[in-house]
Amino acid sequence: MQDLAAISPDVCQKVRFVLTDIDDTVTTQGRLTASAYQAIERLSDAGLVVIPITGRPAGWCDHIARMWPVFGVVGENGAFYLRYDHSAHRMHSHYWASSDHRLANRQKLTVLGQSILQAVPGCALASDQDYRQADLAIDFCEDVDALSESDVQKIVRMFEAAGAQAKISSIHVNGWFGQYDKLSMTRTFFAREFGVALEDLLDEVLFIGDSPNDEPMFKFFNLSVGVANIQSQRHRLTDPPKFVTRGHGGSGFVEMVDLLLTARSDHSGRDCV
Repeated sequence: MQDLAAISPDVCQKVRFVLTDIDDTVTTQGRLTASAYQAIERLSDAGLVVIPITGRPAGWCDHIARMWPVFGVVGENGAFYLRYDHSAHRMHSHYWASSDHRLANRQKLTVLGQSILQAVPGCALASDQDYRQADLAIDFCEDVDALSESDVQKIVRMFEAAGAQAKISSIHVNGWFGQYDKLSMTRTFFAREFGVALEDLLDEVLFIGDSPNDEPMFKFFNLSVGVANIQSQRHRLTDPPKFVTRGHGGSGFVEMVDLLLTARSDHSGRDCV
């Protein structure tokens, strides 16, 4: 992983889309700081398209799509995306699975969750589970005492043994039935909303994240960035980000935004000379 500063101003000037994880990437120790939120707004005001790509639930994503200065949001690790049309006062949504399939999967996940809670003392259903539509989130350090790595991996194995996918975030193990992830729904988002394939935009998209559930994005994008706390997840990563910030969490996010906007400002200044 190279230092973020290794990204040249010329490369920064080409970026039009910023895709970002939320937990421990935009947030810091569970809090959304004023500077990090303002950084999102600064990107939007500068004409960049900001799209959170998160493991957080549908209920949270509805709020984010409506009230944050973002174009849309991919939620529950790729189960859906939401885009709110402010002029029409209408929410646009697209789900990977039909409502019938989501209901059937929910029933299976409920049973599986009970088994996991019994088998791994100390874990719990994530506090945001009631707002989820497609996945099961098992808390291993957000609102419970941190579990050991062996217990976290045991949760992963139980999901996989049941035929589910499992991804580790900085706070939860998320499990679901279906062949999708953050990258696959991001592809769908760009195809449906912009009419373009992600492969055609590799010089124009930057992704920033912090944990293993971001790994498909780290691997795919040329401009993949980890905030500094990605180092604590390094043992869980096969494909780390190409670049890393010096700041942790929201401070690292602000660092990335400053780099992009400074390059754009310098370019604009040269054009005016």
